[in-house]
Amino acid sequence: MTTPQPDVTGFFDPKTFSVQYVVADPATRQCAIVDPVLNYDEKAGRTSSEHADAILQYVEEQGLSVQWILDTHPHADHFSAAGYLKEKTGAPIAIGEHVKDVQQLWKKLYNWPAETPTDGRQWDRLFADGDTFQVGEIPVRVMYSPGHTLASITYVIGDAAFVHDTLFQPDFGTARADFPGADAHTLYASIRRILEELPGETRLFTGHDYMPGGREPQWESTVVQQRANNPHVQDGIDEASFVDTRKKRDADLPMPALILHALQVNTNAGQLPMPEDNGVSYLKIPLNQL
Repeated sequence: MTTPQPDVTGFFDPKTFSVQYVVADPATRQCAIVDPVLNYDEKAGRTSSEHADAILQYVEEQGLSVQWILDTHPHADHFSAAGYLKEKTGAPIAIGEHVKDVQQLWKKLYNWPAETPTDGRQWDRLFADGDTFQVGEIPVRVMYSPGHTLASITYVIGDAAFVHDTLFQPDFGTARADFPGADAHTLYASIRRILEELPGETRLFTGHDYMPGGREPQWESTVVQQRANNPHVQDGIDEASFVDTRKKRDADLPMPALILHALQVNTNAGQLPMPEDNGVSYLKIPLNQL
């Protein structure tokens, strides 16, 4: 049988180098939104919805119906717009079930009150490895692919796989593995599973692009291209070599500018902290912890 081919449209955010996606079934015109970004100006402490609204405008112009709002993991470099888009569309929001582990980890770092929920109840659906669902008539399979975070998952939607921050374009490499809960050995295993289980022609869509050499943003490759050309994980590179490369590279990387801002929002399904008695929401920044 021919593998269904969804229509995939990427929306690039140059501030955070993030890619958001609309993944549509051309037959039913139903779609999923993957990894949407909520704008945040850290200097002014102000959120806004320009990116999410641009996606909604595209959905309307194309005559699409939003069936799912999907995050691949709790992002460290931008706020998730999942909560905002749920309010606008009524579509359910979903993430991997191991977000509960991330919630518990960051609850300790932020010293949140004991009653703060860490059971994932903020989402409508928590996906486990091997879970299936549909976008329109196109089957979707969930692959648990940790290493970059404890909760990272890959959505395989027809012939397209949304590999979040696990892999980047073949000319750039792979995701960092030095966040709390991350692990380079685990990341290598997740990447090899993606590259060995999925057919060679599978389209791979990444969560970021850092435009090496000043080229234009890119976010699509194939399994064959990754196995042949990715300098971190091309065929022939073993786990020990990958881990050594990854650790040396991570040692020189600064933490993302928004990690301490973003995790307290993204472990809450994109919802801002509850307003205090003056009606204002506040972010809490732990000092000297990363």
